[in-house]
Amino acid sequence: MVFLQFTGWDEGKRGEVERLRLQKAGKASADVVSSLAEKGIFNVTTREVGRLTPQQIPGLQGRNLSPAQQQARAAIVEAWKQQEVVLLHGITSSGKTEIYASLIDDVLAEGLQVLFLLPEIALTAHLIERLRKYFGTRVGVYHSAFGDNERVEVWRHVLSGQPGEFDVIVGARSALLLPFSRLGLVIVDEEHDASYKQRDPAPRYQARDAAIVLARRFGARALLGSATPSLESYRNAETGKYGLVELQERFGGASLPEFLVTDIRAGIREKSMKAHFGEALVNEMRAALERNEQIILFQNRRGYSPLWQCYDCGTVPQCIRCDVSLTYHKAGHVLTCHYCGYSVDPPVACNTCGSTNLRMLGFGTEKIEEDIASLFPEARVQRFDLDTTRSKAAHQRIISDFEDGRIDILVGTQMVTKGLDFDNVSVVGILNADKLMNFPEFRSMERSFQLMTQVAGRAGRRQRPGKVIIQTYTPGHWLFPLVKANDYAGMYRVEMGERKNHYYPPYARLMEFSFRHVMEPLAESAASAAAGVLRQAYGARVHGPVTPLVGRIRNQFIRTLLVKLERTSEIQSMKEDMVRLVRQSIKMADFSGVRMSVDVDPD
Repeated sequence: MVFLQFTGWDEGKRGEVERLRLQKAGKASADVVSSLAEKGIFNVTTREVGRLTPQQIPGLQGRNLSPAQQQARAAIVEAWKQQEVVLLHGITSSGKTEIYASLIDDVLAEGLQVLFLLPEIALTAHLIERLRKYFGTRVGVYHSAFGDNERVEVWRHVLSGQPGEFDVIVGARSALLLPFSRLGLVIVDEEHDASYKQRDPAPRYQARDAAIVLARRFGARALLGSATPSLESYRNAETGKYGLVELQERFGGASLPEFLVTDIRAGIREKSMKAHFGEALVNEMRAALERNEQIILFQNRRGYSPLWQCYDCGTVPQCIRCDVSLTYHKAGHVLTCHYCGYSVDPPVACNTCGSTNLRMLGFGTEKIEEDIASLFPEARVQRFDLDTTRSKAAHQRIISDFEDGRIDILVGTQMVTKGLDFDNVSVVGILNADKLMNFPEFRSMERSFQLMTQVAGRAGRRQRPGKVIIQTYTPGHWLFPLVKANDYAGMYRVEMGERKNHYYPPYARLMEFSFRHVMEPLAESAASAAAGVLRQAYGARVHGPVTPLVGRIRNQFIRTLLVKLERTSEIQSMKEDMVRLVRQSIKMADFSGVRMSVDVDPD
């Protein structure tokens, strides 16, 4: 009777039921089903069922491109006739995804495959839903949040090469290693993003550049897209190596958000700060909540507080394996190292002086979430960072909840800056822009402009006007007027001048040698020996050795050498020669226990 109910036989239908489902619903054992099968009442069929959730094709929907999008699409197709790679520089909310989907249509009509790369797993869940409206079961997903068995299944689908089966692969950087056989188009969205760089473990590669090489091997077309392209890619487009297509109009006539840069120092002096929020930000958030609009707050540090410090002697608990301070996470009431995972209970007294006068300094996303709950107790707040998205379905759940209006305020790290499309966001708050700009790295200004522009682009994406409030200690910084004006060209000119003066990419190629050992003198000696050998051959191109920002990780002391190489046809032989010289220097000096690694174009 359960079988008849499930299959709809009373309505004249015929169907099948999974055996376990039938046994569970009918409260029967396996022997009961087997007995009915022996009597010819049931036919039992063994079938291989995939672990991947099938998505039914809802029917292809036509894409209504705006005149600006149609013009950009035509320009891309025309540019491909001259160059293998085209850079689409389209401002936030200009509708780049619709252009991608239209171009995918053309490639699928040719019976070819498409690789669509994204920098974050969080973005795959968001984009998959949109692409499956057009391409249904032809869309496959591949990233590191999948289990081994799921990844094997995707691998087998791609390897089979059967048309109509996972013709469009959407994934993070590891997706480019799938066994494609008829690749026709490679799309790298948010091509500027640092997440495309694979640092550790080896192999170390830049997925954007590797994707271009992959496309070249198949004779496929490559499309890079970004509202804030990397300086390297824009330089390639400027010099004619890549085609360049500009899209400077927001879809649907939406206007760019209004920017307001506020001075944290003035807020502290006037005592108008509420927790870590200036008066302007609090007022805009309150007004948005009253209008039933949504808010995104960006703080590029997770956890509750970066420092748990003794007020009397200044001691800060350190990781026992790494040269970093421990970050306090209130949810688990632990101090945690974000490099090796070491954790310990917070001390009740200082380990150095015994004082119980301890305080927390700084703030992360967890602290912001708590402060928002006290300021706006009626608001529904959710964090979007590494701590809240560890489970496989967490990314999609949080994004869906925000899209459906079940979350009023989304507090996040870099995850909230990248490519997400929400209709109802009217306010974006950047809580401490100085942390971005003052990072000791030559790309810090470029990255700051990209992050602030990208997160600002989440606001006012339809007809609803958006506001972006940037909180800073240095409101007169030269970068803010460029961010407010969305002046990528201005930032590009300033930064290119700095890069040229100091001979950094894209004017040079970088090569980093790292030396690690549990004994600091051995790591130092090995690095010094390698530097001496390289300087004999390559002179002033060699810089270091130096101790990196974090000089010890997992009990391994680290020293690095940086080599700046000219962009010539001999660069490959120079790189190979340098690696050979360094290995020889380590072997001759008997530094056999020292681990040496090489990273070309370190990020």
